[in-house]
Amino acid sequence: MTEKPLVPVRPGGVDDDSQPAPWVLDVLLGIGVALVVSLFIAADVENTQPEGWAYLWAVGLGGLMLVRRRYPVIVVLLSAGAVLSYYAAGYPAIGVSVPLAAAVFSAAEQGRLVAPIVASVSVLAVSIAYRLATGQDPAVVVGYELPGHALLLGGAIALGDGVRSRRALRRQASEIAGLVAERYRRETERRTTAERLAIARELHDSVGHALTVIALHAQIADEAVESESRTDADDATVRDSLRVIAGTASASFEELRRTVAGLRREEGAAPAPLRITDLDSAVDPARQAGVEVDTRISVARPLPPAVEAAVYRIVQESITNAVRHAVPSHIRVDIDQKEGEVQVSIVNDGVSERAPTPANAAAGDGTGLVGMRERANLLGGTFSAGRAGADFAVRASIPLAVSA
Repeated sequence: MTEKPLVPVRPGGVDDDSQPAPWVLDVLLGIGVALVVSLFIAADVENTQPEGWAYLWAVGLGGLMLVRRRYPVIVVLLSAGAVLSYYAAGYPAIGVSVPLAAAVFSAAEQGRLVAPIVASVSVLAVSIAYRLATGQDPAVVVGYELPGHALLLGGAIALGDGVRSRRALRRQASEIAGLVAERYRRETERRTTAERLAIARELHDSVGHALTVIALHAQIADEAVESESRTDADDATVRDSLRVIAGTASASFEELRRTVAGLRREEGAAPAPLRITDLDSAVDPARQAGVEVDTRISVARPLPPAVEAAVYRIVQESITNAVRHAVPSHIRVDIDQKEGEVQVSIVNDGVSERAPTPANAAAGDGTGLVGMRERANLLGGTFSAGRAGADFAVRASIPLAVSA
């Protein structure tokens, strides 16, 4: 069973396809005008027995409706002229409001109010003046017939303007709905991109750290196995390395499983929070590689979880980069809580042509630097990385007051 594609719906719940074409409405209106005027002529209320030529005016007034949208003012003027010329030709009375109503409605519908008002007032004035001049009863002409004609023409103009206003409101509502939909689409894309970057950072930091540990101990085990003068100490080293590799792989798999489960919104799948008190796991790769690591943590009170996680990941990635890209003998980690912010500094004395720098990070290398910078910037902090004399320093400053 195929799914029916979604069809855009106009405001108000009416599909665009359900509306007839404009020319169809114009044809129907023209037929209606011609029939109504013809019926008035055929009624022959004054018993003048009109000629067949009188019906040409009915056909002409109806035909004007075919161009009412394109030439609304001209249609009004021609309709008014047709009504006056009809009476000048001596044909039976058909009123002035009925044959003129469709024309003034059409002009008002197109936003042209002056022409239909002027035409209506002019035709009514000419009609009243002529009838009074011919001796017709003023009470009937002014007191009885004039209000009815004026109300009909005024109502037609008001209806046309109301239709135009409603159409404009619907169009405006449709534009607003489109802008809102575009805004939500962009917001969705922004959130999707942010989530993808967050996932990429987490996978890079966690999996990259684990792979660094595994690669390091695999190398240690390989060197111990290939040693020509293999001793019991070498066997113990191999066993220790294999245990570290197995434990790291298991922990990495568990963290990856939690990440995947969190993406699926499974209950109880949230990963354990990262704490700076657990930094030993972040600096272990360096110590296991024989690098001296000094850590100094000066934090007076608990940090916000987002800040603490960012600090942990920055330290972890900095240590991982130092072990992977440089050959340091000493790494110093300083975490200081100042007034309103926490400052992080990781300095190593390693020298290597492959050491990451802001330049090669921008060129596509050193993805970890990009991730660390994003973590700091997302929390309103600052980040820098580069050579500081003979050392390589990574520094970040993150405010404690972060938005949720």
